[in-house]
Amino acid sequence: MQHAVKSVKNFIWHFVKKQKGGFIFTQIFALALALDATLWPYVIKVIIETIEGFQGPREEIWPVISHVIILGLILWFSLDIAFWINGIFKTKVYPRFEAAIRMFMYDYVNSHSYSFFINNFTGTIANKVADMPRSCGAIVDMAITTFIPTFVALIISIIFFSFISPIFALILGGWVIIHIISCYFFLRKCTSYSTIHSESRSRLLGRIVDTITNNLNVRLFSRNTYEYQYTLEFQEDERKKYAETLWHIEKMRLILALICFLITGVLMIWYEVYSYRKGIIDIAEFIFILNTTFQITSITWMAGIMLPDFFREVGIARQALSIINSPVEIKDLPNAEELKVDRGEIKFNNVTFKYHHNENLFENKSVTILPGQRVGLVGVSGSGKTTFAHLILRHYELEGGEILIDGQDIRNVTQESLRRQIAMIPQEPMLFHRSLKENIRYGDITASDEQVYRAAKIANCHEFIMSLPQGYDTIAGERGSKLSGGQRQRISIARAMLKNAPIIILDEATSALDSITEKQIQSSLMQVTHNRTTIIIAHRFSTLTDVDRIIVFKKGDIVEDGSHEELFKKRGEYYKLWEMQNDGFLPKELIDE
Repeated sequence: MQHAVKSVKNFIWHFVKKQKGGFIFTQIFALALALDATLWPYVIKVIIETIEGFQGPREEIWPVISHVIILGLILWFSLDIAFWINGIFKTKVYPRFEAAIRMFMYDYVNSHSYSFFINNFTGTIANKVADMPRSCGAIVDMAITTFIPTFVALIISIIFFSFISPIFALILGGWVIIHIISCYFFLRKCTSYSTIHSESRSRLLGRIVDTITNNLNVRLFSRNTYEYQYTLEFQEDERKKYAETLWHIEKMRLILALICFLITGVLMIWYEVYSYRKGIIDIAEFIFILNTTFQITSITWMAGIMLPDFFREVGIARQALSIINSPVEIKDLPNAEELKVDRGEIKFNNVTFKYHHNENLFENKSVTILPGQRVGLVGVSGSGKTTFAHLILRHYELEGGEILIDGQDIRNVTQESLRRQIAMIPQEPMLFHRSLKENIRYGDITASDEQVYRAAKIANCHEFIMSLPQGYDTIAGERGSKLSGGQRQRISIARAMLKNAPIIILDEATSALDSITEKQIQSSLMQVTHNRTTIIIAHRFSTLTDVDRIIVFKKGDIVEDGSHEELFKKRGEYYKLWEMQNDGFLPKELIDE
């Protein structure tokens, strides 16, 4: 599925085809409902005709009627078996169907760019990924077990009625046509209302997840009442849209019920009585038509009851489909190769990049980081330091120019192989809700326990881990919430060390550590970064004492480039930043900027 999917129908069909045989057999045995609604009235008709045609004593009726009753019992038992087999097939087919959709959604979402996750609520994304397989499963189930059998039952009934009198077939057929046209007339509106409601529901859930995720802030600022009122606005919007959806569906059901009553009720019964009085039909045919009409209207009414659920699920699926129809911003080229890093040289050639229209952060920027060089990036917040690192990782696409690693344009290599060669320790490390051992081993999932322990010792986290009741099996909590900021940072450092990549990016990697631990970690980092190309993004200049070179950023421009001694002597931008940090206040000229 490479292109945008325009409809829920096409999306569902893509996955149904993968289990075509299973769905065909599920549908075949689900048609037992159609046979149950049409063949049983026919069996009763034959029984009545047999009894009516019998002229002998009543005690001798059994030999005459036994074969019909036995056939009826066989039909009963066969239909029960068919329903049971249908259930067996569903236990095999549906879980695979939903699992395939869920994993497709999960994989597609993860293929989106870094900016996609920045610009969308995590709760909204997760809600859509969870909704799609459930909604598609419900849509298919209602179609297979209710709507298609109901339609088949109508066709069989029309055929039966045509043998008795074409007028009965025309009445039932006319009702079917009017019913379908009415459903189609309401379909677009109902689906549109359901889609709008589903979008509102996703926004509401996104807000709820956002509040729960930021529960500490809610507590610290005593904002329980505010958050309740804030969320209540979204809840009211969702409630109104849900009510509008249900009201439109109820209007449709009322009109369908009225049509059904007038045609299959009043008109059909009137013509039955008329036909019986005129001798066109006998008593057995009268009861057969009456019974069949009752059965058909019953299962059609049952299908009508399911319509609100059906339209709601279609709306939810259409709204979740927006993830699939959101194009992946950064894709590998069809002939993309694996990145091979032998030296670790990073080169920016005339790079232009912007976050917003007509707001370039970098303009024709060229800079080379030599193999094995330790480079510090400094500058006030928003000057472009972290963006510089994210561009190397290809989290964003360039407006112009190229970035080369060992002479290979990063746009011509696979994103997986690119990021495999770079270990980044972010300023705010996020841990998985898994054990500490699993979190560290994430750097190299093939690593042995001994390698995990060694990386933890270098990162100075082995001691505090061993002091925990479950040691390395301790669960970190959501995003590492059970650990302090410094502990999370050390786990993050251990994870990056275990990755053992030729290029290392440290984005304020020791910012959450105390001075003593920072000193210990820095000596460990010196060992790890030895002979590796290293980029250190720093606000605390104490982390730059051993770098080979410092690049100073200002509003996306590189204004200075050199060693600490060289830049200090120039008394330029670097010197201002150094003095700012030492004196503890921001110079006026930087405030004015």
